[in-house]
Amino acid sequence: MDSLEKMSREQHQSLRRRPSTAASTARLERMAEFQQRGEDLENNSAECKRLLEQAQGRLRELKEGRKEGEEDEEREAELKKVQAEVKKLKKDEKAFEKMIEEYQREEKKQPWNVDTISKEGFSKSVLNIKPVTKEETEEEKVEKHKTFVEKHAEEIKHFGMLRRWDDSQKYLSDNPHLVCEETANCLIVICIDFEIDEKHALMEQVAHQAIVMQFILDLARTLKVDPRGCFRKFFSKIKTADKPYQDAFNHELELLKERVCSCAQIRMESAMKEVEEEERQKRLGPGGLDPVEVYESLPKEIQRSFDEKNIQMLQEAINKLDLEEGRYHLRRCIDSGLWVPDSGEGDEEDEEDEEEG
Repeated sequence: MDSLEKMSREQHQSLRRRPSTAASTARLERMAEFQQRGEDLENNSAECKRLLEQAQGRLRELKEGRKEGEEDEEREAELKKVQAEVKKLKKDEKAFEKMIEEYQREEKKQPWNVDTISKEGFSKSVLNIKPVTKEETEEEKVEKHKTFVEKHAEEIKHFGMLRRWDDSQKYLSDNPHLVCEETANCLIVICIDFEIDEKHALMEQVAHQAIVMQFILDLARTLKVDPRGCFRKFFSKIKTADKPYQDAFNHELELLKERVCSCAQIRMESAMKEVEEEERQKRLGPGGLDPVEVYESLPKEIQRSFDEKNIQMLQEAINKLDLEEGRYHLRRCIDSGLWVPDSGEGDEEDEEDEEEG
């Protein structure tokens, strides 16, 4: 009897430890509802921030128009309307941030059990992934970027050439290390290089992927999570995006292409200046002066004597000048290599004697 009673007690305890099917189902439903509430909060908060950025941009445009003297009743009415909208959205933004903080506190209190441990979706919830908060110095950031790009340059270029949402999502799923700021920066550099090479179509393609990465990073910052944990959420949203969200994506894409063209232009101008400076250094005369600059500073008659390569005309033009002014121009011509005396300083002294005569 003792053995039977012991077995009965163990079976009873085992039954008490094992949750009933109904209880397990109810718990799973509560978990799903809780997780859905978190995702809804994230989506609504991200949408609120996006609308706030749009409204603030519109507000800046209206204020700039007022400064330019375009003030009218319609503009003033629109200005007040947008100001009220910005105020409301800022209030909503703070409310969402508070709700997300409360949700995260509540999530930390969730008990671990067989369902939460085995359920992949729960364990990989983006709200469970904490971002890296370690501060890096500028030198560390530069070195990190350089090392990352050198190691993953080909992978980044491959991602930049993808055109379909599904292809991009799969590639990032296979290469999650690419979901980072370094990839976004590298894609923009590739865009600028393509624009400089006048490969505009390729520039626009890579710019599209740069904005994809930027939207993922922005979403991660908004949710305060590791971007590797939320890129699927971006693709899920963009593939079924409503018009405002798609318009926001296209707007950012156009802005990036404008910035790329501007940066490419600046780089080309800088390169031209470097080439011009190299050429200038090569043509400097024995005294370190640029013959082109010296020529442009000379009186017209002296310029004409050089144009016609007429030494007598040059001497006459210099003799017509004040003594000090003549010496000044003659010295600059020699130092720049425009004028090469036949016998060194003696010739220069002869020229000065002629001027005095």
